[in-house]
Amino acid sequence: MRIFEAGKTAVLAGLVASFVTLPGTAYALDENTVIQEQEKRSPWAVFRFAFSAYKRGDKEEALEAYRYAAENGQVGARWKLARMYAEGDGVARNDREAFKFFSAVAQQDVRPGSPDETYVSDALVALGKYLKTGIPDSPIRANPLAAQEHFMRAAATYRNPEAQYQVGRMFLDGEGVAQSVQQAARWFQLAAEKGHSGAQAMLGHILFESGRVVKGLAMMTAALDRAAPNDVGWIRAMQEQAFALAGESDRRTAIALAHDLRDNGFD
Repeated sequence: MRIFEAGKTAVLAGLVASFVTLPGTAYALDENTVIQEQEKRSPWAVFRFAFSAYKRGDKEEALEAYRYAAENGQVGARWKLARMYAEGDGVARNDREAFKFFSAVAQQDVRPGSPDETYVSDALVALGKYLKTGIPDSPIRANPLAAQEHFMRAAATYRNPEAQYQVGRMFLDGEGVAQSVQQAARWFQLAAEKGHSGAQAMLGHILFESGRVVKGLAMMTAALDRAAPNDVGWIRAMQEQAFALAGESDRRTAIALAHDLRDNGFD
């Protein structure tokens, strides 16, 4: 179904309401004129309409508008469709469709600092995560080397903290790359400085294991306070294990240092 076809009165009413008048341009409000003018509008304008429809809860209408914008080259629309399919947001979850749209975004040659950088960077990370595990009942198989390449592009080119964290994990586990604790710590440090709680916790764990008990425990403790809900469980388990192994004096000092790290950052 195209939202731009004649006869869709309710949709057209939404389009009319959402129009942004260009300088020196007047739009008639009859349906035929709306259709003719809409067909000339840029994918960016349709993307903006889709965003407005999504925000007010009209996700079916938003989905169709995002599709039109995506088919006409709008990178943000492709990214949003990928996210909607990946999360089952307004549409049945479909990881293969999400992978397809993320791939279309990631293929864009976007310079760092460009308005579309965030879309490409996030798409590379999403593709990396899919390629780490594969997608069940699909041709997309686990490919750690390809996953690492996607993470590395997002981490090195776009300085994406989630990608830097994922690169660190792969170096730590020797997954897709030669195992290297030193390289893992380097990438965790970059992500930790940008506020990534998972990277902060992992860097703290490496420091603790290397004998820097106070700093390591402090970083894990501060990271736990900032962790996203999905990360709280594994960070808490790691922090509590380290806390149990540390001496009383080191615990007290680490708690005080954790407060300082929360206030002043991890750099």
